[in-house]
Amino acid sequence: MNMQMAADRADQILDAVLEKIRPPLSWAHGSTSKGACDVSRMRVVMTVVSVERRGNFLGVVERFWRNGGYHIKAVNKDSEFPAIYARTSDGFGVSLSFGGKGQAFFEVDSPCVEKSEVADPTTPPNGPSYEGVYPIPRPNIRSPFWSAGAP
Repeated sequence: MNMQMAADRADQILDAVLEKIRPPLSWAHGSTSKGACDVSRMRVVMTVVSVERRGNFLGVVERFWRNGGYHIKAVNKDSEFPAIYARTSDGFGVSLSFGGKGQAFFEVDSPCVEKSEVADPTTPPNGPSYEGVYPIPRPNIRSPFWSAGAP
């Protein structure tokens, strides 16, 4: 497997988990990072996920990963910055973490693979693109369900 194939696999992992979340979230592509022999892809959730709904959100993702055969490595139950860290059966690290202002991030890191060029992701974002915008803005899309309880 080379870096492009690993990036494609990372995109498949990200697409699969985001497709399972209902109601759907708005998200944008985050950065693609290349290391000496690995690659990572990120999706930034643009939907406001209220503190009251974070447990639901994390639970949906954790159940999907467990049912998909992922090994859950750690769960951070911090009320402000919760996170889940897992590994796929083919060695990809996956995480869902909350950062400042409640912004959620999905990230997939590949195992060491053969060096190659890596193209941008081809999956269109489910929301504004923010292509070329850095940093990506804080979550700014409200959902009747995911944002419930948020001011």
